[in-house]
Amino acid sequence: MRLSIAEALRSAIAEEMRRDPAVFCLGEDIGVPGGWGGAFTVTLGLEKEFQDRMIDTPISENGFFGVATGAAILGMRPIVDVQYGDFLLCAMDQIHSNASMLRYMSGGAVKVPMVMRAPVGATGRGAQHARNTERFFVGAPGIKVVAPSTAYDAKGLLKAAVRDDNPVMIFEHKLLYGSKGARAETGTVDATSEIPDEDYVVPLGTAAIRRQGTQVTILAWLLMAHFSLTAAQQLETEGIDAEVVDVRSLSPFDYDTIGESVRKTGRVVIVEEGPKTGGIAAELAAGIMERFGDSLLAPIERVASPDIPAPFAPVLENAYRPSPQRICEAARRLL
Repeated sequence: MRLSIAEALRSAIAEEMRRDPAVFCLGEDIGVPGGWGGAFTVTLGLEKEFQDRMIDTPISENGFFGVATGAAILGMRPIVDVQYGDFLLCAMDQIHSNASMLRYMSGGAVKVPMVMRAPVGATGRGAQHARNTERFFVGAPGIKVVAPSTAYDAKGLLKAAVRDDNPVMIFEHKLLYGSKGARAETGTVDATSEIPDEDYVVPLGTAAIRRQGTQVTILAWLLMAHFSLTAAQQLETEGIDAEVVDVRSLSPFDYDTIGESVRKTGRVVIVEEGPKTGGIAAELAAGIMERFGDSLLAPIERVASPDIPAPFAPVLENAYRPSPQRICEAARRLL
């Protein structure tokens, strides 16, 4: 069956709730009968089967992330839905000071098996609904961070996250959901996948090679993974053979897969939708230099957004965000 990311996530949530009665969902507008199923339709209709396990919350992120943390400590497995990744910043104390630290502080006696889902990316909603907030959680000790770019990965990573005994943050791009009707997005990218009928997981902490190549490695995630594949197709017409690695796991990085590609090509472009300064690409570049610097034939290139809030006007937003053209330019500079 071919599903969109929104449909794949919905399927994963339903299957995990049927499998384990300790799994439940909480967030804003996720269980309204006949509603949208959250901001991007992911939980659409689930309240019909799981009426008592789809819990609508007040608009108080710090409050319901605290509820989720407490429930996880007591043996439940909450899936927390935040409407926009920007609003995670309202819950930073609960996430960074409690959820991420309690297992370590208790010497492993306390487990915090909670999943946190957040939409990110610029989509014509203005600066306060457009940030790529992944950077604020990568490097937070105790939290695993993943960012699926395909429906297959979205379902498999969510199922793996639910079964993990640590807090896991899942970032989802608004332009990859494939939502329909009232929640259809302008400028969407096809991220649908064939989804097997049998149960499966995508292991946390793993990257994926999306395109084999020999001359330059392009590392990206979420929407930028798709833009990188488009760029690689253009580079191929110019005689440049690019390998595209979907980083997919932002904490921890899969340096085994990344290193194998870097040693093969000797050239690296890292593409990040968020601002350049202090971004994930900077950490990834430093990690590559420390581990595989002797294999590099040229300095690492970073393609990212400028260090300003995301503009609201569509023409400015498109200029702000990395494009396939900018990715191609970075690859050409390395060769």
